Amino acid sequence: MIVLGIDIGGSATKGALVDTDTGKLVSERIRHKSDKSKKPKEIVKDIHKIAKELNYSGIIGAGFPGIVKNGVIDTSANLHKDWVGANLAKMIEEETGNKAFILNDADAAGMAEFRFGTEEARKAKVVMFLTIGTGIGSALFVEGKLLQNTELGHMLLGKYEVEEYASAAVKTREKLTWKQWAVRFNEALKAYEFLFSPDIFILGGGVSARFEKFSKYLTVKTKVIPAKLENLAGIIGAAVAAQEKLT
Repeated sequence: MIVLGIDIGGSATKGALVDTDTGKLVSERIRHKSDKSKKPKEIVKDIHKIAKELNYSGIIGAGFPGIVKNGVIDTSANLHKDWVGANLAKMIEEETGNKAFILNDADAAGMAEFRFGTEEARKAKVVMFLTIGTGIGSALFVEGKLLQNTELGHMLLGKYEVEEYASAAVKTREKLTWKQWAVRFNEALKAYEFLFSPDIFILGGGVSARFEKFSKYLTVKTKVIPAKLENLAGIIGAAVAAQEKLT
């Protein structure tokens, strides 16, 4: 089935058509810039523009960087404060005329990686998937089941939240070298390792494509691998989730 997948992020809203049977994109990926000043209605209009640009009409899956409950946004750390309490599923349906399913963006990416990524992850009992971008998202799988909305990027590490200390945005903003950033990120992995005892960490988001630049500085006992789907996982997972929930 071909479904429009949307990945709403702190710096951009991205979308593409996905074959949910294969996990492959079957269109170009379209990107509309975003930031914390952009209100919900503006981003929903961007989603409609993406659908129009792809000449698409049908169900829509969207990943959002925060806690999502029944299509309603519960937290919004890296986007406009007006998102809190917004019924994004209803807003998309009213704007586009198409039904929509909304889930946490890291959960979406983790679902895609778990289904279409490395076989090693599917064999593990506890898998922690982390997206590293404007913030840090998390998806935790226990014996193949997703624990929704974990949002472990907001866990405190000393006096900072993990994503305030070791996200890709922090690396750019503070002009950290790969080694300097990796030492910080390794502290987060150690904390997650102690609390959850995962069998494997999978790293997604933009930095996953640069894994060779920092992997040698990661010293946790747990195996760490880059996401096979890299930065496309969020789009793919959102489309798959919509297909599962709305058809």
